[in-house]
Amino acid sequence: MRLSELSLGASATVRHVEDASPADPIARRLRDLGFVAGEEVRLVARGPVGGDPLLVQVGFTRFALRLTEAARVFLAPAAV
Repeated sequence: MRLSELSLGASATVRHVEDASPADPIARRLRDLGFVAGEEVRLVARGPVGGDPLLVQVGFTRFALRLTEAARVFLAPAAV
């Protein structure tokens, strides 16, 4: 599952961030923000027009991501 497909209010664990190229700056920035394997993320809100952008929480920090950016983050179901 991709982060862009996560249900509102749901949590999951980051598996990996997809690199579009060998030195992909967007993938690197996502990892720098904390989207790394094993981190739990939660979808807090979706934008009013087409669900873009997404408000995502990683740890105690919230980030607004475009759907295209969120689609690059692959998730596993959160541990219960």
